[in-house]
Amino acid sequence: MTIPPRLPTVAQVLDLAKGFGMTLTDEDAASFRGLMAGSIASYARLDELVEPKLPVKYPRTPGYRPPAEENPHNAWYWKTEITGATGGVLAGARVAIKDNICVAGVPMMNGSRLLEGYVPDIDATVVTRVLDAGGVIAGKAACEDLCFSAGSHTCATGPIRNPHNPERSAGGSSAGSAALVASGEVPMALGGDQGGSIRTPSAWCGAFGLKPTFGLVPMTGGMPISYSVDHCGPICSSSENVARLLTVIAGFDPYDPRTVNARTGDYLAALEKGAKGLRIALMKEGFGHPASDATTDSKVRDAIMTFKDAGARVAEVSIPMHLDGPHIWTGVILEGAAEMMIKGYAVGNNWSGYYTTSLQEAFARGWRARPDDVSETVKLVLLLGEYMHRNYHNRYHAKAQNLRVLLRAAYDKALAEYDILAMPTIPFPATEIPPLNAPREVYVDRALNMQQNTCPFDVSGHPAFTIPCGKVNGLPIGLMLVGRHSEDATLIQAAQAFEQIGDWRTR
Repeated sequence: MTIPPRLPTVAQVLDLAKGFGMTLTDEDAASFRGLMAGSIASYARLDELVEPKLPVKYPRTPGYRPPAEENPHNAWYWKTEITGATGGVLAGARVAIKDNICVAGVPMMNGSRLLEGYVPDIDATVVTRVLDAGGVIAGKAACEDLCFSAGSHTCATGPIRNPHNPERSAGGSSAGSAALVASGEVPMALGGDQGGSIRTPSAWCGAFGLKPTFGLVPMTGGMPISYSVDHCGPICSSSENVARLLTVIAGFDPYDPRTVNARTGDYLAALEKGAKGLRIALMKEGFGHPASDATTDSKVRDAIMTFKDAGARVAEVSIPMHLDGPHIWTGVILEGAAEMMIKGYAVGNNWSGYYTTSLQEAFARGWRARPDDVSETVKLVLLLGEYMHRNYHNRYHAKAQNLRVLLRAAYDKALAEYDILAMPTIPFPATEIPPLNAPREVYVDRALNMQQNTCPFDVSGHPAFTIPCGKVNGLPIGLMLVGRHSEDATLIQAAQAFEQIGDWRTR
């Protein structure tokens, strides 16, 4: 039961003022206390009003936590069998939902001990859309601790293992979603992407993963990291399944203001168009990073050139600002995550969209009681984000937000001449899962060292689609296709054509 808000005591007012460096007398504090009475009455009235809840349209049971023998890659957090409409684009298709997305009545942990025991009371918009289209919610896919890792070793329920080699990372943070698709347990899953969290695990597990255009798919009912870079999208076994799932989940949602300009395409029709006439640019700066694996670079180059066999025009383009993309992303994400996700109790404020208040309360209880229980990556984000906030008064976050306009313009300039930019998704194959006793430096490096090509497109907002294009030492690698804003269908068109050239997943 909610405790009604009370007026602060005089001592509490004095303590608040001291925290801001103000000097108040007892009389001043008493005066301010009196001035607060009207606002506290408004807060009390808010307690009496009933807030809207996202609908829960289909019956379900809570499901169960699968035992180890049902969970060989530790990719499931929870298993369910929630059926929706009797027909539709997804009729009968089993879909896994990343565990940062609310499914009413089903436990949600978001990979973190802070949320253990939380059971949402709403269905996220994308969950309702999947069920309305005839999909079956097969369960919650395990993910990284609060989604702040692109490895697969920070999840509180244990490392999520790559189906191609259990000693290797599945990638993150949507690790469970990609591992379940790649292992054939489900043909479709939903993931989230703030720095590469759909594309990294898809590339390393050998799945198809699309980070849609920013604002195309609503995040309503999903736990965010930072509102200006949050994306939700499909991870699937084929381009066709990506097209089917995107058809269902894309489009305007009145509860998510980012979707106000969402322009959907005919993703299913795109499957039939082929690559003939497409203009594809191999982006020079996507290759040859200091951390790049030469074999990965070579195989991705070869894969891009095969588009010529399908009638596409292929050339090379240089976008130097791509190399500054990770720096701009860092400026946006660190303070954004610290202020909104952690200090903002999972949902933040100053947002005109929907707030999952039950999630906010659950996170606040966990954070106050057990701050030491978060992963080392989350601790790093909080410490560094708070340091920058306190000492540099949001200067770098603000500057990075301004620079994202120039980054987007740099890509747009190239995309005025070409339909697609192409490069390696991750510049090397999956790394080893660090041992439990690994030094913190190794633990963090394996979580954050692979996003050179992925994170720039979270701040620029362009759609980016990773597709399997071969293997290196038995481990999948991905080719990333990037397109113009709202032209996600063009990427699906190209990906389907690439699939038809040959089975690149085994090369």
